[in-house]
Parts: sequence; C-alpha cells; structure tokens
Amino acid sequence: MNYIKRSIIAMACAGAMITTVNTAQAANWLMLQGTEPSGTAARANVWGFVQLDYQADTSEPNSTGGYIPPKLLGPDLNTQHAFNVSRARIGVRGAALPLDDKVNYFILLEGGNNGITSIDGSSVKFTDASITLNHIPGARVRGGLFKYPGAEEGLQAIHVFDYINFTEVSNQLLLERFPNRVHPGTNPAPCDPTVTPACNLNRFDSPVGAFRDVGVQLFDAFKFGNLELSYSAMAGNGNGLNFSDNNDKLDTYLYLSTEWLFGSGDGPFREGLKFFVWTQNGERLFDGNNDGTYESYDRDRAGLGIKFLKKPWRFTAEYMKGEGMIWNGPDKATWALVPAGDLNPAHASNGLLAEGTGWYAEGGIYIPGTNFQVDLRYDYYARLDGSQYQLDWKAWTLGLQYHFNRKARVTFNYAMRDVNATSFAAGAGPNANLDGIEDRYGIQLTTIF
Repeated sequence: MNYIKRSIIAMACAGAMITTVNTAQAANWLMLQGTEPSGTAARANVWGFVQLDYQADTSEPNSTGGYIPPKLLGPDLNTQHAFNVSRARIGVRGAALPLDDKVNYFILLEGGNNGITSIDGSSVKFTDASITLNHIPGARVRGGLFKYPGAEEGLQAIHVFDYINFTEVSNQLLLERFPNRVHPGTNPAPCDPTVTPACNLNRFDSPVGAFRDVGVQLFDAFKFGNLELSYSAMAGNGNGLNFSDNNDKLDTYLYLSTEWLFGSGDGPFREGLKFFVWTQNGERLFDGNNDGTYESYDRDRAGLGIKFLKKPWRFTAEYMKGEGMIWNGPDKATWALVPAGDLNPAHASNGLLAEGTGWYAEGGIYIPGTNFQVDLRYDYYARLDGSQYQLDWKAWTLGLQYHFNRKARVTFNYAMRDVNATSFAAGAGPNANLDGIEDRYGIQLTTIF
C-alpha cells in the first residue's frame, strides 16, 4: 500500500475517532520541578516510573538484503521486533529542611535500555541532578543537570507523553547526538558479525543529550487572573548529560510562553491554551577532515508552537528549524564524510553546515464515560533541507490508550511511515536504501510510583 493510500486511511480513521484521548496537557513544565511553595515540600520524596514495551517494524531490506537504521529497532539496531525495558527511572526530590524550605533539589537515575544508557555501556546514568533556589520573587534560579527550556516534546515529562516514540523532527533535529572524538572510520564501533542487519550501524561513543544540559537557569511564571506568562533564560555547557564541558563555549537557551488557564485540572493535567516560542544557540567541536584538528561549528535551533487541553479534547502543533550539526543517522557519527566547510550540495553526508526544518500536529479525545483515549499525529521533517540530498520523513501515528488509573496506563501505536530523497527516482541514490521503510507498531505499559 503506497503512502497516499495510507494517509487517506489515517484521515478516515481520524474522522471516525471524533465520534467516539490524554495525558498530554497545557502544563507549565518550567514550574513543575523544584518550585514547591514554602512549607509544603518534604525533605525527601522517592518517585520514579517504568516503561515496558514491545515494538515491531515491518520494513523490507534493500535489494542486497541489507538494512539501514530506520528499518530496525533502537537502541541496539539488531532486530525488527523485540520486548524492551525502554525506561526505568528512580529519583528523589525535596527541600533542604530544616534549614531552608525554599531550596529544592531533584535527582533522577535512568536504568532502562535506550540511547542514554546503551551507547557507552552505562547500566545506570544520571539524567537530573539539580538545585532550585526560590528566594527571589520573579527570578528563581536552578543549577546543575536538568532539562533545558525548549520544544514541547523535549521539555514535557516523558512519563506522561502520549506516544511511544518521538516525532522524527524532534528525534533527529533536537535530540542531540555528539560527534565522536575519534573519527569512526579509523575507530569503528564494536560489531557482532553474526548479527547481519546491524553490523556497524551504532557508531556513536557518547549517549544522546536527552534534552538536557549542565548549567544555570533563571526562570519564573506570573499570573494575571487566568493568564499566565512564563520565561526562562539559561546558559549551559552544551555537552548533554556529560557533567564536564568539551570546549570553552556556552550554549544559550531562551523560552517564553503565555497560557490562558481554564481553571480545571492540576499539575501536569491542568487545562489551558498555551503559546510558546524558544531558541537555543551553541557551538560544537568537530574534526571534519579527520586530520586531528578540531574546528568549531554553530548549532542553532528554534521553534514555536501551541498546545490546547480542555477535556475531552487535546491539540498540539509545533514548528522547528535547525542550522548546523544536522544528524544523519547512527551510522554517521562523523556528521560529514567530506572535508570540513565543503558546501557542495552534491555531497550527501555533510550535515555540518546544513539545515533541517519540520513540524507536527497531533490531537486526541477522551472517550466520554470510559478510561480510553484515542490519539492521532502527523509529523514531517526535511533533513538536509534545500540540498540535492534532502530527505523527507513523513509519518501518521494512530494511538489508543487505556488508563487503569492516573499512574498506570497501556499505550498502543501504529505508525505509517514514508521516507524518500526528493531529488531521486525510486530505487536511485539514497532511495535504494530508503525504499522499503514501512509501518511500525508497538504497545507500551507505563507505571508511575
């Protein structure tokens, strides 16, 4: 079934859903961590969540029987169907009692099998270790390792995310991977030759950034009746989950939002209409020539969006754009297989100076009188946007969730995907490998404690 036919089916299903969804919400994610009012925070609250899933990919190999990463399941990329403990996080949060209850702390560890723990062999890794000072009205200060302000998919709490997988634009453009210090052409990643599909597909030697950085953030929110205005300004190392810096440049992050509150729901489940805009700018070191000399390259990202929640309905839309350090897949940990600074659009793998743009729109509805919700999402990402080797990623995702209670749910997703190099005919150039990318489905159990 071709992509157009599948898109028509997806839209037809959406129409049927409307007559019959959600944990995503118009929440203020800046204020849901480390900002407990004085006298309300305990000294230590232990909490966490576990996500178990089964996913299957129906893609077909290329004409020689080979597989590329989008046709395999991450993070291991050695199979098309598998059970996985995708996330297992446990942490503690609280106030610095009895000395000062305006000082909050937050610590979180990840023990699941994902891009955070699997790349460098870590079994457990810190995702958060921060302190928030709430002494100055209008200017709260947070320092340490924590989520930087940015796109809604990255900033929101993952355990209340409505889908199993991120959109391609968030996954590829925003979920940062860091260049290997040693060119993988001379230092290939370990590879099991008995696993034919995945041989040498995972070539990164550092974990994903997980939408986090180590730095200092100034932020707060102001209410004027039902209107809430929020801001955040942050400076960070630009080195993801790594506690140290790897150059002498700092990344800067800016975020603004305005939200009209509907006066119902609370915490991550409050209802409202939110508009937001954000930017992040930094530099990365990379040896594009594999000559032992590292050059500095800009990495800039920006976006804007809208989120609405008023039960039984939910809607989110966001547009994102990036310049520099465009990720080209886990088998290309070099960003470029051509000399640094090469602007020739015929060189497909040069993501150092390239651009990427994309957007998504998603929504859902609670089925009245039940614990079911139904979701629908469309996302689009143009990788190496404007070049001869631009790749267009498109996907419809149908979702169904059942909530046992506020802390346990099961999620089913069916994603209909299409990827192609727009300047090439079917079977030619990059399409020789991209052809055959097909649907993916999965089921996930989430429990929060």
